[in-house]
Amino acid sequence: MSDSLPARLSAMFISNRGTVGGFFLAGRKMVWWPIGASLFASNIGSGHFVGLAGTGAAAGIAIAGFEWNALIIVFALGWLFVPIYIRAGVVTMPEYLKKRFGGRRIQMYLSVLSLLLYIFTKISADMFSGAIFIQMAMGLNLYLAIIILLAVTGLYTITGGLAAVIYTDTLQTIIMLVGSFILTGFAFAKVGGYKAFMEKYMNAIPGNTSYGNIIIDPKCYTPRADSFHIFRDAITGDLPWPGLTFGLSILALWYWCTDQVIVQRCLSAKNMSHVKAGCIMCGYLKLLPMFVMVMPGMISRILYTDMVACVVPSECEKYCGTKVGCSNVAYPKMVVDLMPNGLRGLMLSVMLASLMSSLTSIFNSASTLFTMDIYTKIRSRASERELMLAGRLFILALIGISIAWIPVVQSAQSGQLFDYIQSITSYLGPPIAAVFLLAIFCKRVNEELYGLCWTLRNSEEKRIDLDADERIEGLESKDDESEEGDEGQGFLKKAYNWFCGFDQKKGPKLSKEEQEVMEKKMTDTSEVPFWRNVVNINGVILLAVAVFCHAFFA
Repeated sequence: MSDSLPARLSAMFISNRGTVGGFFLAGRKMVWWPIGASLFASNIGSGHFVGLAGTGAAAGIAIAGFEWNALIIVFALGWLFVPIYIRAGVVTMPEYLKKRFGGRRIQMYLSVLSLLLYIFTKISADMFSGAIFIQMAMGLNLYLAIIILLAVTGLYTITGGLAAVIYTDTLQTIIMLVGSFILTGFAFAKVGGYKAFMEKYMNAIPGNTSYGNIIIDPKCYTPRADSFHIFRDAITGDLPWPGLTFGLSILALWYWCTDQVIVQRCLSAKNMSHVKAGCIMCGYLKLLPMFVMVMPGMISRILYTDMVACVVPSECEKYCGTKVGCSNVAYPKMVVDLMPNGLRGLMLSVMLASLMSSLTSIFNSASTLFTMDIYTKIRSRASERELMLAGRLFILALIGISIAWIPVVQSAQSGQLFDYIQSITSYLGPPIAAVFLLAIFCKRVNEELYGLCWTLRNSEEKRIDLDADERIEGLESKDDESEEGDEGQGFLKKAYNWFCGFDQKKGPKLSKEEQEVMEKKMTDTSEVPFWRNVVNINGVILLAVAVFCHAFFA
């Protein structure tokens, strides 16, 4: 955690935090490599370390299909979806639907639904998984560990804006990869190499398989015969290949191409070539979870079979505090027991980095949704300072609700965290993906025809709406009240304004021509031909790698 502190502090200084565009879109000046790292870090939280390893320990490598499917979907994100969003001049995904369909209710509906998904599947799950690791490594109470994590994470999210989040994600991605590679090396050395790993996993059966007069079905504790195959039988498979191929693609389309957390990083890019290059970098990084998360989780089952593969409720409760299963402790247990003292601290930093990178991304994007799509409807003439303050206060509300939901996460889906996450998103994600696909590919579909909401009849409303350039850059004040100048402020007032990102002076009002030039710049999707060809070639290579990996482990 301390390793990434300099990045957080420097990001607070260099990021443009004093405008809505600076806080929510990093001024649209980001280059490809921090975008790619942030896309990966935003997706790979501590929930992946705990969830992927736990499901891998229970069922084998098929869960890695969720990660490798993204290699194809990020191509659609960079080449198809983001250019449309940029040309539309939007900041949030619900705002795009409002512009596309013409009504407001669908925008509000998607904003609220997205916030609920963040609370129930992202924030609470990440906090729970990170707290599991800290609880095992340091012996702290679960909720005390959560409070400490949130205090640190919330501080630099609230004060830093999107630029701080992206810069921090970049360093934390490096920490995650270095630490996870080291642990993977220790794990394979301990088990005796890849061939021994395959043999020993199939024999990793717990010693206690009955309690009282009850004999547990062998299917509950015996490794699956297809544990080392991604594509499994369409009828008997736990992850049938049609669902993994087609159903998961729909779910991934929602997550990677329409979710605010992911798309917001791409919208911060300085041009389309940087968007595409960032997506390609993220795609290559998504190859790694199979080898540094799923397989180490399977090795943990070999080394700690009675704990990780426990099936007797009383035994499970003794090992991990829950009766439904202990597969979630597969990765943390291996870190605590397998790593030497110095490297154990590094892995603690890895888990904290993955947790905080994911949480900060969600916090920033959730505050963007609330501020730009909900709060502006309540306070249509809110000043820029009020909008930024509302977004930061909303983060605190998200934290409280998520903590209250953690007990539900703890007991859900037989102790397999990743299954809990997917069970919720599988119900709510596909309808959202369908709406966006219809919005992009079917011009005749409107809000009234689609049957979700009604279209506003009166387009000439008397209320004042925010233009795209006003939302993005804060070019004009949305409050007629005069702001107090810096010259009239005391030292404490200036320090408070700097800390909260209110230190920017009110800029001059732009002329109509200047506003048109600025809007054209913010919606430009043109590329330099040379770099366009470079990223296109690399995109084709990424698709070829995706096909090869799926075929090799099919």
